[in-house]
Amino acid sequence: MISKANLQKCKLNRCEVCASLILGALKNTVICMLLDDQESQLVLVDYQARLMPAIFEADLVLANALRLAQAAHWMEVPTFGTEQNPDKLGQNPPELRALCRRTLPKMSFSACPDGLSEVLRPSARAPAGNARSLPKHLQKAVPQEPTRQSIVIAGCEAHICLLQTALDLLEEEYSVWVVTDACGSRTERNRDAAFDRLAGAGAELVTTEMVLFEWLRTAEADPFKEIQALVK
Repeated sequence: MISKANLQKCKLNRCEVCASLILGALKNTVICMLLDDQESQLVLVDYQARLMPAIFEADLVLANALRLAQAAHWMEVPTFGTEQNPDKLGQNPPELRALCRRTLPKMSFSACPDGLSEVLRPSARAPAGNARSLPKHLQKAVPQEPTRQSIVIAGCEAHICLLQTALDLLEEEYSVWVVTDACGSRTERNRDAAFDRLAGAGAELVTTEMVLFEWLRTAEADPFKEIQALVK
């Protein structure tokens, strides 16, 4: 980390341009410290029927996952669910599945190798209309939609599937925000160890209400009353 003292030394050594660039970068970093609904995607990991009864504080964990999914739906934040070996562990609750654009079955503990990485990045669009009949070298490239780089993630078990998915997303250079009160493991010790490791790896630890009100930013936002009712 660059300290203010070092910046001052830099200025004294007449590195004004260098100092200005560094200060500008630090200023931009501060601006990005809040979640932006326009830059976010929500990933909900493995809230499955045969798994949840064993999870510590399962009712609260699932209730917060549903709050996140409902708010994301109102604010048009893309939401994706995952299910680990659904033939054995069952599906996510129907009300949660209904709020997800897709629910991905998986056998890997991390969801990234089993399709999550692909759905989080928009695919290139095919040329429209008569352009498709042109030779490939004459077809104009269709601009790709920008990827939403902030991944808000929660799920079970925190120290296995949630942890491995979040670490893979960090490796893919996403900004990862772990919603702690919507995550669970069979024991508190495992859950808390996962949070410690994720924080050390660079993930942001947040709560459901932090996410909802950072997405809103203002009481004048359209779904403010509906989202406020979710947390009362």
